[in-house]
Amino acid sequence: MNRLIQFTLIGALLAAPVSAKEITVELQPFTIRRSLDAKVLPNEEANLLKLDPLAWTDFEITEIADHGKHVAKDDTLVRFETEEIDRKIADLERSLASKTVQLAKAEDDFSNLKETSANRLETAKREAEIAKEENTYFTTVRRKAEEESSTQSLERKKQMLENNREELRQLKQMYLADDLTEDTEEIILVRQQDAVDAAEFAVRMATLSHERNLNVNIPREAVKLAEKQRDTALAYAKLKADIPREIELKQLEIDGLRESLKRDQQTLEETKSDRKLFEIKAPADGTFLHGPVMDGQWSPAAVAKSLVPHGKVPAHKPFATFVPATSPLTLISFIDESTALSLNTGLKGIATPQGAEETEIPVTIEALSTTKNPEGKYRVDLTAEWPENHIPAPNSSLKVHLIPYHKKATVSLPVKALRFDPEGWTVDVKLANGKSERRPVKRGRVSGDQTEILSGLEVGQVVIFQD
Repeated sequence: MNRLIQFTLIGALLAAPVSAKEITVELQPFTIRRSLDAKVLPNEEANLLKLDPLAWTDFEITEIADHGKHVAKDDTLVRFETEEIDRKIADLERSLASKTVQLAKAEDDFSNLKETSANRLETAKREAEIAKEENTYFTTVRRKAEEESSTQSLERKKQMLENNREELRQLKQMYLADDLTEDTEEIILVRQQDAVDAAEFAVRMATLSHERNLNVNIPREAVKLAEKQRDTALAYAKLKADIPREIELKQLEIDGLRESLKRDQQTLEETKSDRKLFEIKAPADGTFLHGPVMDGQWSPAAVAKSLVPHGKVPAHKPFATFVPATSPLTLISFIDESTALSLNTGLKGIATPQGAEETEIPVTIEALSTTKNPEGKYRVDLTAEWPENHIPAPNSSLKVHLIPYHKKATVSLPVKALRFDPEGWTVDVKLANGKSERRPVKRGRVSGDQTEILSGLEVGQVVIFQD
């Protein structure tokens, strides 16, 4: 065997399929089946229990109905501790009363301040003008007059002393000429001597007073009057600047009290409104569930630990669900994208409870989401015709069976038999001479490992493919 023949045989062996299968084209049923895991949940008529307080945030449970309990209208579902909020309301009411009185007093003070400000300013101005006038008069007239008066008073005292001395000298001279001093004359001399002594004392006192006036009293009064002029002028200037500020500050105080009073009033009203949340009653006959039913899911685990006596319920977050007795149950499932694309609203099927698969419950797709949820799933809502002897409890699990596509007779092939070429989908068709050729086909739906062939093949043809 030459080398060329050897290479040809080896190439043929390598090109041959390892395990080839042949399928004769024939018409047969083609079905797409879908199985969904669904939960039994109340529909949108269920009431989410959520606390939406305006001011209060501390809600401690004192009483809560059991999970799954059937309740009558006006039965208590949840009751909260009220001691703290009642104390807060009482404190707010006292504070409100106190600030109301403060505001009234501040408004009276403000009115009085505006009425008396002009009088106060006029009084300060007048005192400053009088002080200036007194100081000016003192420096220009009175100081010199007082100095001259003091000097003149001292001179009069000296003159009186000289007069008394001269009179005593003349009396002595007159009485000595007689060579005999009578008793009366003696008395006159003694009296005149006393007058001289008194005049000498008066001169000494007048001298001290004169020196005190010139050196201390008059300079001190000059300083005092100058300081009073300065101080009253400063006081007047300060009062002119302070009065507008006092009025403005008092106005700001009143505005602050009014705003504070307004906020306290609002807080009191909001807290009183929140007080109504401290007991939640059933709005109708129905079932009470711990945990919120939201967006087709029931989440009891997130709040289970807090829904007990002394547990605390967070504000603004659903924590429980009330299902009215008249609210129908629905089936909700979350599916992947490929399953969602194969379904459509109005599609009918059956649901079977887990553990009671012999029970078949007719279901219909009522709504099918066209967008993914945050978990990347599509929501499916199904209505069910519940049998009277089997109405499931909320959150029960059911298996839903649907047939979104079915043909009684069509051509189908294993997915492995098709290949996507530049010309599109193709298959290998066996010819009469034993050889094969690639032929284009139009592919339809896919179910598991089978795909529907819409055109390109005829019944009886043989398709070859590698397994």
